[in-house]
Amino acid sequence: MGAAAAGLLRRAVAAVAAALRWSLIAAVAVMVACIGLQVVMRYAFGRALSWTEELALLMFAWSTLGGLALGVREGFHVRLTALLDPLPPALRRAADAAIDLLTAALGFYLLWSGWRYVDITAGATSAAVGYPIELLHGLSPVAGALMLVFAAERAVLGAHDVSLAAGDAPP
Repeated sequence: MGAAAAGLLRRAVAAVAAALRWSLIAAVAVMVACIGLQVVMRYAFGRALSWTEELALLMFAWSTLGGLALGVREGFHVRLTALLDPLPPALRRAADAAIDLLTAALGFYLLWSGWRYVDITAGATSAAVGYPIELLHGLSPVAGALMLVFAAERAVLGAHDVSLAAGDAPP
């Protein structure tokens, strides 16, 4: 891959990661607001709202699955370094690339199995709000696709030292 194409790919993936990061911040904010509103309505007014729990659940699902994908890109996912640290640099790079390829395979599996689940449950609606259940179940294939893209970026472009700062392109 040429340097110009690699740079373009890195900038595109960094833009996707920045959008994901902001969507996760928004999801957590909405989730906390829903839970806070539910607590206030239940204990201060004695009336629980029917939609806050369902919306908080949707936001929690996205923050979890989207955070999983972002963790792949940013490298803040859990990994065992005790086995890799003592390796010589060339062997460690090879092991990192193999891990990235396995992570991409996991992302593909999440995409594929999530899509199958969306297909099986199509047509159902959520109980309280009544939104199409595909919205909730569709988060899994979206997160899988993002994991696949981010892991492939790390494997192909060697983006192992991605900064946690918003919008930073990998080195």
